[in-house]
Amino acid sequence: MATAPSIIRVVDLETTGETPSTHGVCEVGWQDVALGQDGRWELHGDGGSRLINPGRPIPPITQAIHHILDEQVADAPLWFDAARPVLDPYPRRLALAAHRADFEMKFCTPNMTHGADWICTWKCAMRLWPDSPSFSNQVLRYWRKPDGIDHERGLPAHRAFPDAYVTAFHLRDMLNEASVAQLLEWSNMPGLLPRVRWGPDRGKDWKEISQESLNGFLTDRDPDVRFTAETEIARRRGGGAVGRANLQGILL
Repeated sequence: MATAPSIIRVVDLETTGETPSTHGVCEVGWQDVALGQDGRWELHGDGGSRLINPGRPIPPITQAIHHILDEQVADAPLWFDAARPVLDPYPRRLALAAHRADFEMKFCTPNMTHGADWICTWKCAMRLWPDSPSFSNQVLRYWRKPDGIDHERGLPAHRAFPDAYVTAFHLRDMLNEASVAQLLEWSNMPGLLPRVRWGPDRGKDWKEISQESLNGFLTDRDPDVRFTAETEIARRRGGGAVGRANLQGILL
């Protein structure tokens, strides 16, 4: 009997809002990525999705994003009852993954995930593919054009399974460039932004801006901005780097 492959499960949630204390999950989607016998990662299985009763009305502002209706989830299971089988599928799950995983992690508690580690494909994309014009799930899809992706299967955007499916292709390609350990390390740190997001230096590489401008970002409210500014300062002092190193340097 063949041994079940090691997998990383990509998950995507559609919710009624951003705060678990006042909002609920209304759909979960998943797609597995598995390590093959040839040592390459590929999508594994068909994936799937489930509607979830969020226990409260879905606000029009979020319905306008994912188009899930209250009547569609009225008879669906609650998140507490549905989460564990999706998030902890079987013992050979190495980790969970999501694009901007910090959002999914707010609703997927360690008890639901059996304490799983998380890979954030948004943070990892900025490390591996810093030349992308943006790092949203969909921009990466059309900029990179991952091999083998089925265009229609990845639609509509902002529904749980299509978004998980698209993210799985990004994760597959990341895993074939860098180790699981490296992706987890990047995911557990703030995001390293390739370019300045706003202000007079908007769009510039961090290496291009003045020291005075760089110092101003050290007190920014965004932890990703602060972390990137601190990393660039360390680089200028000879102790760090912003942007992508050569491939040999980033692989563990």
